[in-house]
Amino acid sequence: MLKAISCWALKDFDKRPIQALCAEVKAHGFDAVELAVGASGFLTPDSDEATCAEIARTAGKESIKISSLASGLGWQFPMSSPDPEVRHKAVEILKRCLRIGGWLGIDCVLVVPGMVSSFNAKGTEHVPYDVAYENMRAAIPAAVPVAEESGVVIGIENVWNKVLLSPLEMRDFIDGFATEWVGAYLDVGNMIVSGYAEDWVRILGKRIGCVHFKDFKREVGTISGFCDLLEGDVNYPEVMKALREVGYDGPCVAEFFGLDSKGLKKASKAMDKIFAM
Repeated sequence: MLKAISCWALKDFDKRPIQALCAEVKAHGFDAVELAVGASGFLTPDSDEATCAEIARTAGKESIKISSLASGLGWQFPMSSPDPEVRHKAVEILKRCLRIGGWLGIDCVLVVPGMVSSFNAKGTEHVPYDVAYENMRAAIPAAVPVAEESGVVIGIENVWNKVLLSPLEMRDFIDGFATEWVGAYLDVGNMIVSGYAEDWVRILGKRIGCVHFKDFKREVGTISGFCDLLEGDVNYPEVMKALREVGYDGPCVAEFFGLDSKGLKKASKAMDKIFAM
């Protein structure tokens, strides 16, 4: 498995050259970095092939692989939206992310497909569950030809979006597209509030295109429950056993936000311990 970290874990990641970013990733013992497409920064939906090729070359010079691609734009432009213009924008962003992923030479793009409401909703945002589900299911096929052309899997993430809440539902949602180009981007911390990561691994199996490593304390039960690796309730020995059972050998990406050097070192050591399980 590939030891990777999200670019979001590095402070001011989008305000420094890619060379410096990759050098810091390498210095803290990671083999790869997950990049992100945002409204601004070194990767946006408008990034072109030449820009991506230069990023890939620079990472290669630092002996750092680009593991995968994430984006938070799915929260702003969800495919679940009742507004057809928002859904269209969401699909166009996904298509651009897939092309960028292909230019970077990666295999999987993380996709937040939509939401009933976001994790930080104040009670006013609410798309009915069945409407959100059907809008997501209707939108994704438009991006499948671009995924196939780019050689990049659309990785549907299990995230705090109040939809696709069980591994069985996620499995059936993915299988409904009847294509290898729609799979799962599995976050092993996001379901701990209500379930078990090892169940998700075994049920999703070969559908898993990429994995996020996080940890979470059930007794907290809110977003404040996310914690450092090996300090929460993710059963990592069982998760690693399950990943090996299903034949997963791809990137495992530590997802954090704005860590200092001490935090990066701690995350790196925890990843080593998890990989040794």
